Amino acid sequence: MAAAVPPPTQSAKRTRDAARTQAEILDVATEEFARMGFAGARVDEIAARMRTTKRMIYYYFGSKDQLFTAVLERAYTVIRDEERKLDVEHLDPVSAIRRLAELTFDHHEAHPDFIRLVSIENIHEAVHVAASPRLASLSSPAIDVIGRILEAGREQGVFTAEVDAVDLHAMISSFCFFRVANRYTFRTLFGRDLTEAPRREHYRTMLGNMVISYLTSDLPGTVRG
Repeated sequence: MAAAVPPPTQSAKRTRDAARTQAEILDVATEEFARMGFAGARVDEIAARMRTTKRMIYYYFGSKDQLFTAVLERAYTVIRDEERKLDVEHLDPVSAIRRLAELTFDHHEAHPDFIRLVSIENIHEAVHVAASPRLASLSSPAIDVIGRILEAGREQGVFTAEVDAVDLHAMISSFCFFRVANRYTFRTLFGRDLTEAPRREHYRTMLGNMVISYLTSDLPGTVRG
């Protein structure tokens, strides 16, 4: 007969309750900051939606600035975790770089609040990111993966462009970010919604094709191995 599992201690229960409360606050705060911006977001509104008090939010996060920093930390952690789980070691360099581009495309599309938060933080010149030890230590696994893929591609004579992992990451992220961040102005000006479902696979494939064409091209600014 299996031994009975002892009930959780009051300390363990309090820890779980605190973690759940903090996660719920971050959920609501993410929506509020993404909707209103840092300056326009109100901690009173977050507390009201949480049916808690402003004092409780400050108990866990200290201040509005620290709450926004915690929101950013969680948002960046989500994409970094996805990058860590990316398995491309069994793929050839061309397929691997396409898969990585698709990961960024899918994440940015699925997390529009992340795009808004990053845009807001850029308006504030990354002061919260710069002040966060956690974000400073949160390296991008994608950079390491891209570096390995580029090295393998050059060794095999597949990739000829002279580009490093950071520049290529910027190239991929730029397309994915623009597609979500600028969807409304682009639609208004050009009559085309970059995020509408029928065009999704077209743009997803186009991103991979652009990156691969650049890496394998013989254009000015590139070198052949």
